[in-house]
Amino acid sequence: MLNMNRVVLAAALSACMVSAYAVETNGTEIKVAASGEVVTPNDQARVTLTIEEQDKDKAAAASRVNQKMNKGLELIKKNDAQALLKTQGYFTYPVYAEAEPKTGQARQIVGWRVGQSLAVTTTNLANLSKTVAAVQGTLALNGIQFELSPATQKRQDAALIEDAYKNLIDRVNAVTRAMGRNAQDATLDSVDMVADGGGGVAPRMYAMRADAAMAKSAEVAEPSFEPGESTLSMQIVGKVKLK
Repeated sequence: MLNMNRVVLAAALSACMVSAYAVETNGTEIKVAASGEVVTPNDQARVTLTIEEQDKDKAAAASRVNQKMNKGLELIKKNDAQALLKTQGYFTYPVYAEAEPKTGQARQIVGWRVGQSLAVTTTNLANLSKTVAAVQGTLALNGIQFELSPATQKRQDAALIEDAYKNLIDRVNAVTRAMGRNAQDATLDSVDMVADGGGGVAPRMYAMRADAAMAKSAEVAEPSFEPGESTLSMQIVGKVKLK
């Protein structure tokens, strides 16, 4: 008799649980969030090169900067004719005496600092180490960043959208199963996509302080660079309606 009571009690509890989850879902609207991701090797580099000179004569400092920058431009064009070059900035600052001036006197200018920066964008990564080494004898390497070229990002758009949409459909199917419905009962009313080209793994960065002494070396050994990879990501939200 005791066992029979247990069976009846278990059946009653089961019926209560079924009743608790037996919710009417016809016409229900659901928002389902998903995402897509594509990892791609970096194929473009942005290099920053600088030159800085200091002299008591402002014209002499500027002249040396101009000469070295012109030489650096020639070396880059010689080693990587397809590189895109852009002047980042040019500055001229006074250098003041370290000793504090007497009351009422202006600080004394004892020299001038003149400098210029150059941005180089290239997809010729196979020749990058050689190009940088060639120009480092004249200009200082101030920083380098690896990324995806615009052409590569455009080519990856289709794969990114496909991955995001597949993830959305998989999640819609999971939601409908959890609700005790068939995937065929779900209608996708709208889809919103937001791409994020800078998400995921950040491009690797290399940087060093601009130092005029670095640019005095006649020859520089080739540096070693690792372009790494970037992750393109996309967020997607689907509005689903159950029949």
